Amino acid sequence: MLGVLRRRVVSGGSSASILGHSLLSIRPVAKSEVPRLVAGQQGDMVDAVVPFMGESITDGTLAKFLKKPGDRVAVDEPIAQVETDKVTIDVASPESGVIQKFVANEGDTVEPGTKIAVISKSGEGVAHVSPSLKTSEKALAQPSPPVEKIVKKKKPKVETTPVTEKRKTPSSPPPKPSAREPQLYSKERERRIPMTRLRRRVSIRLKDSQNTFAMLTTFNEVDMTNLMKLRSEYKDAFVEKHGVKLGLMSGFIKAAVSGLQNQPTINAVVDGDDIIYRDYIDISIAVGTPKGLVVPVIRNADKMNFAEIEKEINTLAKKANDGSISIDEMAGGTFTLSNGGVYGSLLSTPIINPPQSAVLGMHSIVNRPMVVGGNIVPRPMMYVALTYDHRLIDGREAVYFLRRIKDVVEDPQRLLLDV
Repeated sequence: MLGVLRRRVVSGGSSASILGHSLLSIRPVAKSEVPRLVAGQQGDMVDAVVPFMGESITDGTLAKFLKKPGDRVAVDEPIAQVETDKVTIDVASPESGVIQKFVANEGDTVEPGTKIAVISKSGEGVAHVSPSLKTSEKALAQPSPPVEKIVKKKKPKVETTPVTEKRKTPSSPPPKPSAREPQLYSKERERRIPMTRLRRRVSIRLKDSQNTFAMLTTFNEVDMTNLMKLRSEYKDAFVEKHGVKLGLMSGFIKAAVSGLQNQPTINAVVDGDDIIYRDYIDISIAVGTPKGLVVPVIRNADKMNFAEIEKEINTLAKKANDGSISIDEMAGGTFTLSNGGVYGSLLSTPIINPPQSAVLGMHSIVNRPMVVGGNIVPRPMMYVALTYDHRLIDGREAVYFLRRIKDVVEDPQRLLLDV
């Protein structure tokens, strides 16, 4: 009798590593922005596949499933999330139906077009119970074997020959650890968790920045009295007219724009043996989120007024925190502002965000005794720090720039007169 030999051909995809050119965001990409890949369809069954992830992104990590086998899903309802080094992308169901099974595992590296799930449009033949529940119910349904049937096996006897007892010598006590010897904790009290792609990308970018730039930091202090007074006097009228609160960040952005216009080298960047001078000013704002650092960009900040800047800051900050910010909203940027003062930082040396040449660090406002007109008076003071690439920017330009920040913040009327 002849047997039939069946061959199953398995095709495997290759994953490619990626390195982006901007800091990261965490966001499920909007459906309107992502070209839908055609899902496989065989009768009642439809394949859910990984969508297009954006320019320069070739693969990602299947972070987690949002549904379970047996769950009913609607068209375009997210069933899983893929994490890249820039954004987090939803994998949506191509049709309404019931998830029959998953064909990929969490932690797998996937590419656009990779099948991760099978959807049954009719829902027939799909058990509406997750596999883990089925296993546990099956285990509970099976009765334990009766005690009477458990027979203890006798241990085989081992013949031993008498051994002449040797004279016992008193063992010396173990040496006591020295007082300087570190007492290590047990491994049971440690946890090892793989880094997310976002955190890995941030670490690579910052280390590259440290290895590439000749970074130097200069400091100054700013009297916040007049800017805070300006905000206090006009905050109600500002909200009534523009529908947004007047904050301190817009004042610093306007001051940074003025400083970059006076010192255009700080808005430039080294590219090989050349220097690229930018005739536009895009200000990046560092925003800390629960999932990591993102840096949205305010485009053409030199052409915006206070109200337009405040509205843009609010919009970008909200998107960054809820994870809906896009890659385009973080790409580029010619200069960065990082406000560590919101967390209580008194002084720091910020690190440059490539491909830029400088970053301004803002810090907490503290009332300190200052000499004004020969008298000691309390003033709300803030330390500011400028980290710059010394390959391109000399100390003179850096100090002049930081001095311009100080002058404009301490006397905002300079912006009206352009002095």
